Amino acid sequence: MKNKNTQVPPAEVKRRSMFGEAMRRLLQNHMAMGGLIILVAVILLCLLAGVICPEGYDAQNIAERFIKPCVRYPLGTDPLGRSLLARVLYGGRISLLIGFVATIIAAFGGISLGAIAAYYGGIVDDVIMRVLDIFSAIPSLLMAIVITASMGSGLFNCMLAVGISSVPNFARMVRGPILSIMDQEFIEAARLIDATDRRIILKHVIPNVLSPIIVQMTMNLASSILLAASLSFLGLGVQAPMPEWGALLSEARQYIAQYPYLVTIPGLAIASVVLSTNLFGDGLRDSLDPRLKN
Repeated sequence: MKNKNTQVPPAEVKRRSMFGEAMRRLLQNHMAMGGLIILVAVILLCLLAGVICPEGYDAQNIAERFIKPCVRYPLGTDPLGRSLLARVLYGGRISLLIGFVATIIAAFGGISLGAIAAYYGGIVDDVIMRVLDIFSAIPSLLMAIVITASMGSGLFNCMLAVGISSVPNFARMVRGPILSIMDQEFIEAARLIDATDRRIILKHVIPNVLSPIIVQMTMNLASSILLAASLSFLGLGVQAPMPEWGALLSEARQYIAQYPYLVTIPGLAIASVVLSTNLFGDGLRDSLDPRLKN
């Protein structure tokens, strides 16, 4: 009779790579998978905006202004008779674009500064981190407002402002893990063969901290979209007639009492993306954390 407590042979356990193990834990996380499905669905709908709403986002018809959601206009129309569905979908393109580009800007700047500070240490580390401490003391929204106010509003300046405001978060996140591997044997071996500092950082240091970088980029996507919406709501981000979720909220705030759907629908779009991204980011962090292995 077979023993029910028979353990899996070590050879079979070793067949599963670290990446495979992480993916297994991620797929078993139903909240993370739900968040990923919602996020992918929103992205696909925004990409297909031209097919779903071929009339475009700025087609006006004053005779059909303030129509509540119906068969012809599933999400209703705005004060200028424009389809709110088209405005939301096309606005999603811009909001997601800002989120992705700002995250790339923040990751590039923050990872570069954090890696240089941790690798060289000493006075270089002190100067970089103290400067970043000053920027960290300023709220992200306030910093973004200052940048856009000095550079001017617009799509590019909005992406730049949101990205710069998140640089300190990436730098601090990267610095700690890099400091923990600086005394490892493979770093010493790379130095012994006269590898350049640039090669060591790019080929040996950064690849060993990819897990926290990926998680931070996922979480930063949500905060970037929310920050960009805040700037547009204040009139410092994307400008009319270009749609953006925060700008749609700003345009509709004076009609919130009479036509609440004008505010509710863009707000739900922002909330769905932010919530789904955070759920997926939390699940990704848990799956990539080796301390949570079963």
